[in-house]
Amino acid sequence: MYFDKIAKIIAERTGCDVATVKPESKFVDLGIDSLDTVELLMSLEDEIGMEIELDQKVETVDDLDKFIQSKTA
Repeated sequence: MYFDKIAKIIAERTGCDVATVKPESKFVDLGIDSLDTVELLMSLEDEIGMEIELDQKVETVDDLDKFIQSKTA
């Protein structure tokens, strides 16, 4: 549900083509470190208009998408 927004922000931050970001893509494989993750979350919060408080480890784009969906349900 939030995948397209997440992929867009990742592409903007890393300079990769948005088409290369897949649900199974691991953040580390996309060149996203822990600092980038925090900045990604801040951008995503602005984009979707809600605060995201990560309380579990997310390794893939799909993990993050599902986590956000679980908080909005």
